Amino acid sequence: MPAVEHPTAPPTLRQRRRAVATQEIVEAAERHVVEHGPAALSLRAVARSLGMSVQALYHYFPNRDALVTVLITQAYDDLADAVQSAADTVPDDPAVPRFVIAAEGYRSWAIARPELFQLLYGTPLRDYAAPSEGPTTRAMRRMGAVFRRVLFDGFTEAQLAAADTRTLSPLLRAHLEALPPDGAPALPAPATVLMLSGWGHMHGLVVLEVFGHTSFMDDHQAEIFHMAMRDLLTDIHRRIPAG
Repeated sequence: MPAVEHPTAPPTLRQRRRAVATQEIVEAAERHVVEHGPAALSLRAVARSLGMSVQALYHYFPNRDALVTVLITQAYDDLADAVQSAADTVPDDPAVPRFVIAAEGYRSWAIARPELFQLLYGTPLRDYAAPSEGPTTRAMRRMGAVFRRVLFDGFTEAQLAAADTRTLSPLLRAHLEALPPDGAPALPAPATVLMLSGWGHMHGLVVLEVFGHTSFMDDHQAEIFHMAMRDLLTDIHRRIPAG
C-alpha cells in the first residue's frame, strides 16, 4: 500500500510572529551593515534600531555570530540568484558567451551592494568563524556550481582531465581530488585548477573596482571587465583539448 501522507500542520500564531520578528531583525542588521559597514555590526546596535533590548534580541539570535551567518548566507544566495539569472538570460548578441554574462551579473551585484560584497569578501569580521559545512558553505557552492556550468558546458570529463595546466604535483592533485563535491560530479584536477584561476582573475577585477582602485578608468570599467572576461574564457578553453 502507498504511504499515507499526513497534511502538515500550519504554523501557529506564535511561530508566525516569531518568523516576522526574526525577519525584521535580519533586515535591520542588513541596513546597519549597508549604512555603517560590516565591522560596526553588533547585537546592541541592531536592538537599538528596533527599539528593543539586547536581552529580547537574544531570544531570536543567541549571539552576533548567529546573526552574521544568516546575513552572509542571505547575501550569498542573493548573489547566486543574480549570477544564475544572468546566466539564464538570452543575450542580445548570441556571440557573447554565457560565462561572460554570468561574470557581468556578479560584477553588477557587487557594484550595487558594495557593503554586502565587503561582508562576503572584505576584511574578515573579528572573532567570527562560519560554521563548518554550514549554510554559508552551501550557498557559496551553489554559486560555484553556476560558474562551473557556464565555464565547462559542452566539454567531456576526458577533455577536462587532459587540460593543459602544466604538471600538477602529486600532493596538489590528491588534495584537489579530495575536495568535497558541490552536488555535481567532481571535476578532474586540471579543470579545478582552471576554474580557481579563472575565479581569481574575475573576482580580483571586481574587488579592485568595488573598493575604488580602478576609478581612474571612469565609465570604461564595464568595457574593460567585458574584454577581460572574454579573453579569460578564450585562454581557459584554449587549454582544453578539442573533442
